[in-house]
Amino acid sequence: MPRREEPTTSLPADGSAASKRSYHVEALAKGLRLLGRFSEQRPSMKLTDMAAEAGVPLPTAFRMAATLVTEGFLEQLPDGAYRPAPKVLTLGFAALRGMDMVELAEGPLRRLAADTGQTVNLGTLSGDQVLYLIRLRNNDLVTANIHVGSRLPAVGTSIGKVLLSCLDDAELDRRLTEESFTGAKGPNAIRSPAELRPALATVRKRGWAVQDEELAYGLRSVAAPVRDASGSVVAAANVAVPAMGFPVTRLLDELRPRLLDACQETTRLLGGN
Repeated sequence: MPRREEPTTSLPADGSAASKRSYHVEALAKGLRLLGRFSEQRPSMKLTDMAAEAGVPLPTAFRMAATLVTEGFLEQLPDGAYRPAPKVLTLGFAALRGMDMVELAEGPLRRLAADTGQTVNLGTLSGDQVLYLIRLRNNDLVTANIHVGSRLPAVGTSIGKVLLSCLDDAELDRRLTEESFTGAKGPNAIRSPAELRPALATVRKRGWAVQDEELAYGLRSVAAPVRDASGSVVAAANVAVPAMGFPVTRLLDELRPRLLDACQETTRLLGGN
């Protein structure tokens, strides 16, 4: 009896784009892209918006939404709009909490938050945004709607400026667009690449960054990098304070040294110098 050939699920050895496309499930990809369209600025969408975002006909969008609702990734609101369901958050938090960097950074950053009484964050770069991995919030802070998993424009945050300062000009040009400068609402917000580049050069030279009412009115912060064993900057942490009562000089004199110590401790835990 001839031997039956067993199916294989490994990628072809040539690694060509055509070979990889043969394993691409377009319906799944569209569903994942659709979930990715929800954001802090757009927490819910009508079905017509979802169809437009996914580039599919309305009946197809309805089937995609119905499937995501059934699987627990979307929920439908009374007005008919859809928003991400708790299952999305559960998956995200589980993944973030499982990261060695987050686990190792949490101790030093919790001590920093307790020592200063201020809000402490850890974030990494995701496109032209900062993705928040740790959020230890003081109730006095004005940005109450930020949480683990939130994304904010990198150009308007101290964490973002630290991370952007590590990129070369070509990578900056690839990541940043005109829309990258529209999310920051503070009176001192950076509005163009021409303004940003000198600021990043200063951050690169100092090794830390300040955000002075750039992201929002009434908010200041100072950030410093976290490095891994290779010396690469893998994240940045900041201390955020209300602008009233915390001029930049006080922020730098009182909080920057403690922040630098916490970032250096985290770097050592990651195997860096």
